[in-house]
Amino acid sequence: MIRASKTLTLFLALSATAALVACQSDKPAEAPRPASGKSAALRNMEQVSIAAYRCWFGSKDPAFARYSFANELDSMSGRPRFLLVPKNNYGGRPLLVVQAEGASGRVDSFGPLLAEPLGSRINADLVRWSSGNDTCGART
Repeated sequence: MIRASKTLTLFLALSATAALVACQSDKPAEAPRPASGKSAALRNMEQVSIAAYRCWFGSKDPAFARYSFANELDSMSGRPRFLLVPKNNYGGRPLLVVQAEGASGRVDSFGPLLAEPLGSRINADLVRWSSGNDTCGART
């Protein structure tokens, strides 16, 4: 009797498993889709670079007359950026690099221009723009 009970229990368990498998969809599971849209780094750098170009170059700010703006937002490194280079020398050594990276899209800057008197204004502008405020700061 015990043997028959074990056999019946095993049969019922296998039948239940087969029934569950039969209820499964015929479609294969879909792989997770990558998030659509832009990365946080690219979104932040677009905002910062548009404001930088508009406020520093589009407005013909004399403090930036010696520099050219080189936009590299389509960087394949995952670090969209823009550069300030000597005027009319796009291949020249960058004097300022502003880039964003990571899931937070943190904006960083470096280069010799930050050590000059204009550096404090640049830093203030970048902080303001990366926080979402796209207004131009005071000219120096």
